[in-house]
Amino acid sequence: MYRSLFPRDMVAEMDRLQREMQQAFDLSPSIRGLARNGYPALNVGGTPSAIEIYAFAPGLEPASLEVHLERGLLSIAGERKSSLPQADSKAAVHINERFAGRFRRALSMPEDADPDGVEARLRDGVLHITVRRKASAQPRRITVQ
Repeated sequence: MYRSLFPRDMVAEMDRLQREMQQAFDLSPSIRGLARNGYPALNVGGTPSAIEIYAFAPGLEPASLEVHLERGLLSIAGERKSSLPQADSKAAVHINERFAGRFRRALSMPEDADPDGVEARLRDGVLHITVRRKASAQPRRITVQ
């Protein structure tokens, strides 16, 4: 099976290669996954006591966002309204690179995520979600008698 050195659609070829790599190594979008280019953009990290998720969603109101943690799957959903002029106006739009419409991102959480310990705050266009880890998973010092 030989392929051209320069494929016609480089972006499609890169997407195909990424899918094949994910399938070959059984990678899924999780807190350590390779999912990219979704909306909102995410930064995910952790501490011994919590998982910290930062979703970058400028221009959204807290009422337009939904955050759920169910059966180990954290989902962020909502809708971003378009700021473009109405179609019946005389204004012309030459470039529109800003996403508008419904969105949903999902991340699988580790087993020690506590579904009762989730907090979400939106400030300056950044949604900060903290998922506490279960107390039973916390490291603790055991005194020797």
